[in-house]
Amino acid sequence: MRRSILLALVIALATPLPGWATAIPGDAPPPTQSGQLQGAPWRIDLPARWNGELVMLAHGFEPAGTPRDAVWPANDATPALLKAGYAVAQSGYASQGWAVSDAIADTERLRQHFLDAHPRTQRSWILGFSMGGAVAIATLERYPQHYAGGVSLCGANLPGEVLAREMLTTLLAFDTLFPAAPGLPVDGLASTAAATLPQQALYPAIDAAVQSQPALAATLATRLQVPANQLAGTISLHALVWHDLVRRSGGVPVGNHDTVYAGFGDDAAFNAAVRRVDADPAAQANLRRQLGLNGALQRPLVIQYNRDDPTISTRFEEVYTALAAHAGALRPPTLLPRTGEGHCGFVDTDVVGALQAAAR
Repeated sequence: MRRSILLALVIALATPLPGWATAIPGDAPPPTQSGQLQGAPWRIDLPARWNGELVMLAHGFEPAGTPRDAVWPANDATPALLKAGYAVAQSGYASQGWAVSDAIADTERLRQHFLDAHPRTQRSWILGFSMGGAVAIATLERYPQHYAGGVSLCGANLPGEVLAREMLTTLLAFDTLFPAAPGLPVDGLASTAAATLPQQALYPAIDAAVQSQPALAATLATRLQVPANQLAGTISLHALVWHDLVRRSGGVPVGNHDTVYAGFGDDAAFNAAVRRVDADPAAQANLRRQLGLNGALQRPLVIQYNRDDPTISTRFEEVYTALAAHAGALRPPTLLPRTGEGHCGFVDTDVVGALQAAAR
């Protein structure tokens, strides 16, 4: 899906209300509108016959520095949603990177902008892909009064601290198994020096290292639950996300002094050799504030993943459902069977079907 991540590196199809679906009048605004709200580019698409409902669509991770089009492009799912009668509004967010906090605010600002122009809107839904899945869930938690429900597809549905620990584990594991890899900082991928490396230098150096020792690479790929041929891309992506989290948090947001690692071959040797990192308390507090999830859902949420996704590991899939169960959510999330292949490998009927499930 466009604007979703797969680097080498959110909405419910409700039956239209009887008598509501109407042709857009001849003097209505153009079917596609765009602009900026407080630095965030946005796009609104209106169908030929509107069912009175709005889908706020949250896109995925966009690496910092990625060139942007003059007009924010439509997501690949937009035509199917329009065909089903929904208006679709999508923010490009005011910042790039792991911009979940900005995305929540920018999406809410755009929703209010849409309702100002279309006060007869009947219901609103939030749907997100990849990082946008976390945006959708956090939005439902924070603004349940504004939404009928939501969908997270191929979502990184993790609280910030869980996400940061996963990213750190990947980088420290690589640094331990492939020390002093040519072309990479001597202090490793988790170091400050690595944050300044461009992807065109970072990815090839990681790929060369894993290609040089296939047995160690296979061990790491198995532990991270990614296909071996996607390992370098996954590590490179995790480096991007980690360093963006550090930047946004104002320091290292998680540590590993009490972590006992397993699954890296000789675990005793690995735990003795792995670099130990201290968390900065202020950065940890910032991360919790920006990317916290509590599981206390009050609206329907549908979650669906793909098969063989190199970005969203299978070990991520039960994290949010367990969090919701622990919180005693009024509306526990619905987890649909995996479909499609790779990352965000959904077809139009998958997206529409997930929306139908949210509306039940």
